[in-house]
Amino acid sequence: MNQNKVLSKAEDIADEVLRYSKHVMPHLARLCLVSTFIEDGIRMWLQWSDQKDFIQTTWNCGWFLASLFVLFNFVVQLCGSSMVLIRQKVEVACGLLFFIVVLQTFAYNLVWNVQFLLRGLSLIGALLLLLAESRVEGKRLFAGVPSLGENKPRNYLQLTGRVLLVFMFMTVLRFEVSVIQIIQNIVASALMVLVTVGYKTKLSALFLVVWLSVLNIYLNPWWSVHSYYADFLRYDFFQTLSVVGGLLMVVSLGPGGVSMDEHKKRW
Repeated sequence: MNQNKVLSKAEDIADEVLRYSKHVMPHLARLCLVSTFIEDGIRMWLQWSDQKDFIQTTWNCGWFLASLFVLFNFVVQLCGSSMVLIRQKVEVACGLLFFIVVLQTFAYNLVWNVQFLLRGLSLIGALLLLLAESRVEGKRLFAGVPSLGENKPRNYLQLTGRVLLVFMFMTVLRFEVSVIQIIQNIVASALMVLVTVGYKTKLSALFLVVWLSVLNIYLNPWWSVHSYYADFLRYDFFQTLSVVGGLLMVVSLGPGGVSMDEHKKRW
């Protein structure tokens, strides 16, 4: 009974937060979500020579193609992010940003880097949630199949986005022999499962937003580091911030039709 009261109180607090921030949260979610693309686009401009030399040396592709690669990344990331922020051609913007994630994974030889791959999948999940927000429910997935509440492209985008989004948390779990760390891992894992299956989704996602934001500030304080290592921390910081944006999108949109929360309404 006490657990139910605590959970009910937490849900009431979450509802209050949502009620007062419902006009701001979607804008904040989009800004956080595209932050890594904005940061990386600016990085392409500020480190043009270094980026070009790396691609030229790695792929032996010559000065022109290497420069074209850097220019393409610079233009597409900033233009795609701008389109998302002003809500113009969002589906096209998501496609462009998705292509950038895949392109960089191969161009920088990061296919076998497990941590980068998991974070890339989380970023793709965030983009799918952004795409779900922009889509209106309409056409059936398959011709001749009755249109059920959950049988919609948007709902499946939300489901896939939720599942991919939680891969980020696998990169921040620490397997250390420490009571506090073990408790943190258990709580975080439980919240990840709840978001994935769509149970108490908004509350769970809100807790993960707070937890991941605190971890991000603690683990990636790039503003306080005055060496080349600051670049790595800044990159990780904004990638994590984009996943926070995806979680905020979950809080704002809800879990969608393919979720336990939605099925509970029919019980």
